[in-house]
Amino acid sequence: MTNQSLQDRRAAAVPRGIATAYPKFAARAENAEIWDVEGNRYVDFAGGIAVLNTGHRHPKVIEAVKRQLDAYTHTAFQILPYEPYVEVGERLAAMAPIDDAKAILFSTGAEAVENAIKIARAATGRPGVIAFSGGFHGRTTLTMALTGKVAPYKVKFGIAPAGVYHVPFPVEQYGTTIEDSLKALDSLFRADIGPDNVAAIIVEPVQGEGGFHPAPTELLVALRAICDRHGILLIADEVQTGFARTGRMFGIEHSGVLPDLMTVAKSLAGGFPLSGVIGRGDVMDAAEPGGLGGTYAGSPVACAAALAVMDVIEEEKLVERANVIGDKVKARLSAIAARNDVVPIAAIRGPGAMVAFDIMTQPGGNEPDAEATKRVTAAALDAGLVLLSCGVYGNTIRILNPLTISDAVLEEGLGLLEAALKAARPTTED
Repeated sequence: MTNQSLQDRRAAAVPRGIATAYPKFAARAENAEIWDVEGNRYVDFAGGIAVLNTGHRHPKVIEAVKRQLDAYTHTAFQILPYEPYVEVGERLAAMAPIDDAKAILFSTGAEAVENAIKIARAATGRPGVIAFSGGFHGRTTLTMALTGKVAPYKVKFGIAPAGVYHVPFPVEQYGTTIEDSLKALDSLFRADIGPDNVAAIIVEPVQGEGGFHPAPTELLVALRAICDRHGILLIADEVQTGFARTGRMFGIEHSGVLPDLMTVAKSLAGGFPLSGVIGRGDVMDAAEPGGLGGTYAGSPVACAAALAVMDVIEEEKLVERANVIGDKVKARLSAIAARNDVVPIAAIRGPGAMVAFDIMTQPGGNEPDAEATKRVTAAALDAGLVLLSCGVYGNTIRILNPLTISDAVLEEGLGLLEAALKAARPTTED
């Protein structure tokens, strides 16, 4: 079996609408390392897109899943409930920066976001939702509408559902200030939808697909005040920022702002499909019985994994570890940025271990270089490093290694990244 033979089978059986970053097929993985079907080894700086904060196949997660498999795998919580779901809900409610919280479980991040909007609409009796440009909230019809990026998420899929509005997200390097964002929001209230028709404002504490841009504390404080003034609910989309990635359990905690609702997924269950909505009890109870749920929502197997994940985060001090990793990565990137034999990099950023940087056409310039970014990720893969790009201009490299990564493997990965940045630099003949 080879990567190419599997790629041929994939092309014949799987539609092209599901893109795959690299034609390498995984055979096994441990912590921060992956081996493909041909035996090639890779250091994992992608983490399944921020799903593996506790690494591939953490022993405690695997053991918890095995115990659950020996008990039962499915009853549907709406038919016969089970303790693991309740315990996950209890623990999420206790750890979330929300007073008197309750939690409901689903399977995917998009489901969590969509249900957070349903809950907000039920609680307020209002239809409108405001999101930010550059944000990513999912691929369902509603969450695709919330996502603030057209290509590739909205291409050919028609007009978005009514009631969803966008305002600019403040990114200093793109020339958009916090004042610009708040002025746009005020203009939206005056021109398109009154605040008394808005159920919720949803924001990522750090934009994921949009380029790992942190939401400024000043913006979040202002949004909290606006929501309080107008009876709007503030939703923190923590699907990518949650569970220690940013050096706090949740990204919103860096600001001190308390949201009304939070969405969680990705690293909640260590690679098993589980997501949730956490919110104020009075808000969460607004939907009528039967209005929320899903056949596989809150799978007992995934719940068992999540309980183990939360134990691992606490026992192995992964919140603190995220800050140590982030400091090491940013220090190394700063040293690389000072070199003249690599592609120009700029704007090294991100809280904790949610680190990113941009690739530009010229040192000190402001023109994004998406083509050079593609060369970097390709060179990294050739050298044995799985690396992801993102951003509205396609020129951001994001680093999402497991927080359980060893110092040795982290250093190895950073060395491979440095080599890829050098290999991607055009020669004088180019």
